[in-house]
Amino acid sequence: MNEAGSLTKAQLRLERLALRDALSVEERQTKSLEMAQLGAQALSFSPGTIVSGFMPIRSEADTRPLMEALRDKGATLCLPVMLDRETIVFRTFARNAELVKTGFGTSGPDESAAVLDPHILLVPLSAFDGHGQRIGYGAGHYDRAIARLHAKGLEPLLIGIAFDCQEVPSVPAEAHDVALDAILTESGLRHFSGRAGA
Repeated sequence: MNEAGSLTKAQLRLERLALRDALSVEERQTKSLEMAQLGAQALSFSPGTIVSGFMPIRSEADTRPLMEALRDKGATLCLPVMLDRETIVFRTFARNAELVKTGFGTSGPDESAAVLDPHILLVPLSAFDGHGQRIGYGAGHYDRAIARLHAKGLEPLLIGIAFDCQEVPSVPAEAHDVALDAILTESGLRHFSGRAGA
């Protein structure tokens, strides 16, 4: 427990992932399709905007319908790929590209795909709150990737991808935590900052 007597990040992560795991495959499919439709309608961006999605693992929302809808709107897609235990890069995800295992249970483009810097980052997470604070999976991969983009002077739009059941009253944020700009759930796109598009 922290000073406020609330749950720790680790406790919140376990709690919300258990709720996500409890959703049936059919529920996850339905909610993922709702998310894709609402997200594609709500997100506005210029053609050629680079959007990083991710291939779903475990009980994550299936972002593939959303990614294809964004591609149809003119987005250039990329996927995160593990370079080593600490580092992810974002490789071009061409239509119908064959994916390979890329570590951490994920799949992505192989080494022949170009590395891109995304303008919009779809971020997986275990829990989020109404202020845009997120709890990841504990390895810090996205935190480090976002920090590297910031170090290049880039400010990608950070959109969390989650189900409604993953929301918590409050995430115990730390000084180094970077808040999301928005969250996309099956209820739609909710903005936490004034950045409504790319």
